[in-house]
Amino acid sequence: MRTGLEVAIFVTRRDAAEVLIVHRSPSQGGYWHVVAGGVEPGEEPADAARRELHEETGLIASVAEGPRVVEYVYTLTEEPADRREQYDPSVAEVVVTCFRCDAPGDWEPILDWEHDDYRWCSAAVAVASLRWPATASALHDMLG
Repeated sequence: MRTGLEVAIFVTRRDAAEVLIVHRSPSQGGYWHVVAGGVEPGEEPADAARRELHEETGLIASVAEGPRVVEYVYTLTEEPADRREQYDPSVAEVVVTCFRCDAPGDWEPILDWEHDDYRWCSAAVAVASLRWPATASALHDMLG
């Protein structure tokens, strides 16, 4: 069962001139997103961010913590029934903690099964490409 905590990681490179967006495989919804995932029971959000970053892209790196971390909340009522069923029945809202990670300038991700494509783009293009408005807004706030 998923908890009510998730993380999103905004991977940048070349002094934040480029932002990584990843395309979810058709079986995972088929849309553009950022590296993201659930916080496991007993796990701290920053630890979950590092774990998800490694699992989804192969990158082992630190994530920025502190005042530049952005959070947003979404309700599970916005989600399809099959997604709601993945959460503990007591979870009504999900808190997403967003972190930033700087990747080496020549680094390219090695995608896991959840993703079938990726691209590096400007922050403005990334914001416009993301499916979820709350994630796009958080990216804009963090990099703006």
